[in-house]
Amino acid sequence: MADFTNAQIAAAFEELADLYELDGAVQYRVIAYRNAARTVRDSSVSVMQLARDGKVTELPNIGKTLEEKLIALDETGDIPSSVKLRAKIPVGLISVMRLPGFGPKRARKLYDEIGVDSLDALRAAVEDGRLKELRGFGVKAQENLRKVLAEHQEDGPSQRVVLSRAVEAAVPVLEALRAHPAADRVEVAGSLRRWTDSVKDVDIIATSSDAPALAKALAELEIVESVSQSGDVGARVTTHTGLKIDLKVVEPDQFGNVLQHFTGSKAHNVSLRESAVRRGLHVSEYGILDDATGETLRCSTEEEVYAALGLDWIPPELREGRGELEAATPAGGGLPDLIEVGDLRGDLHSHTTTSDGTETAETMAEAARERGLEYLAITDHSASHGFGDHVTADRLRERVEEIRALNERLDGFELLIGTETNILPDGSPDYPDDLLAELDWVIASVHTSFAMPRREMTARMVAAVEHRFGPVNRVPRPIEWLSDNGSPYVARETRGFARDIGLVPRTTPLESPQSNGMAEAFVRTFRRDYARPSGCPDAATVLRSLPTWFTHYNEVHPHRALRYRSPRQFIRANLTP
Repeated sequence: MADFTNAQIAAAFEELADLYELDGAVQYRVIAYRNAARTVRDSSVSVMQLARDGKVTELPNIGKTLEEKLIALDETGDIPSSVKLRAKIPVGLISVMRLPGFGPKRARKLYDEIGVDSLDALRAAVEDGRLKELRGFGVKAQENLRKVLAEHQEDGPSQRVVLSRAVEAAVPVLEALRAHPAADRVEVAGSLRRWTDSVKDVDIIATSSDAPALAKALAELEIVESVSQSGDVGARVTTHTGLKIDLKVVEPDQFGNVLQHFTGSKAHNVSLRESAVRRGLHVSEYGILDDATGETLRCSTEEEVYAALGLDWIPPELREGRGELEAATPAGGGLPDLIEVGDLRGDLHSHTTTSDGTETAETMAEAARERGLEYLAITDHSASHGFGDHVTADRLRERVEEIRALNERLDGFELLIGTETNILPDGSPDYPDDLLAELDWVIASVHTSFAMPRREMTARMVAAVEHRFGPVNRVPRPIEWLSDNGSPYVARETRGFARDIGLVPRTTPLESPQSNGMAEAFVRTFRRDYARPSGCPDAATVLRSLPTWFTHYNEVHPHRALRYRSPRQFIRANLTP
């Protein structure tokens, strides 16, 4: 039997979570398996090998029970709990459960009462009229269900929306609601408030003197394509871009409880509830119930919620279940100083009209200086990147002189010259080495020949690394490798190879906010990894400091996937014979 990959193990845990949810298991159990699936999926080493070595419980979210299931999966090819649940619950019901507006209870109701056990069976039930027999499936509900099934058939399940696009859609909605005369407090919640790199939908929490009027105002915005619900407690709408927005109008003295609850994340809220239970308290969106007195505390602010639990207020960006609760306790040492947009000192990746950008270097430098930056690197695409204007070697040499001259004219600002060179199929850069040596900064990227077989793509990357560093087994320091979602990049062998030689794969689920020039989005996402700002007066200081920062990253910086240890601490503790 072939070894189970991390992706296969994660899929098995996800399936088990879905089956438990359909079976009516307690939510904590469901969340535990989903968290375990995420841990397995994110792991940079073989989780099955860790299980065989007796070390798998050192990973976050993996305890003895999950270790036993991993061992069973390794020995028998399946998880006994999943086998038992599949005998009770059709696997096809998982797809029904995931439809918009459904969930485990509604899907189970369809199965128990009319035998719907798959999407095809649900389509048949809609067409032959059997849904009319069920409460809650009137004419309008059936029309909406037909649309959902059609969209699911054509496009698959709904996708998450990249952060920058969600922000663009949410900001005008928030502004319109806040300007309404019936609005009191209006705040965004959910993953958008945590500034995750992508969001599924937008949650808005509000207080109002006239809740139906505020809900109607949302439903009537031009951005809204359809309204699935609008009433006394809020509204649910879908924008023309397909983004779903859920408005919840609550009482003023409950605003803090609801905002905290719906900001999430699930991992954060589960940890918060478990911590509260140990203090004799129960936390929900309705308030904080004290077991001793039977009284429920309703809070108008989040600060009151966290204070009642003995914690400092935790910024939304840190609420990911990664140790922030411990840091927020009086004995926890305090939460980190978070990076703000104002902490940015420069930008080392930018394109101008010389290649595929939309502005000149001078315009971009002035704009960067106006925004408070101190340096900017011009890194236009190279001669063979496959799109935009081709920058030949001779043109880049001219460009070096132009940027150097422009830099002399810029008072109090450092303009650097670099390139985003293409890695050719043989692994060499598309500029000669002597030209690259004249530059301040070089970014190497794969921009052509995406259809190469995986082994050839791997050989291409090996050649590129060896071209720069020589024939070594590992690069001398970690180098981030940002990739899109092309098949050569997400291939297990390629990503495994990258890690083996010291590269750090960074694959975004949709597209990178950084690529869109979204500095604010990048900073907000960056904040969640406990990064700290470093005061640097100029670009030269940044370049001199890079070796020290790399050493700190490897020796000191805690990583959540390594149980908050640095890479070398983890290696010494776990991987050294």
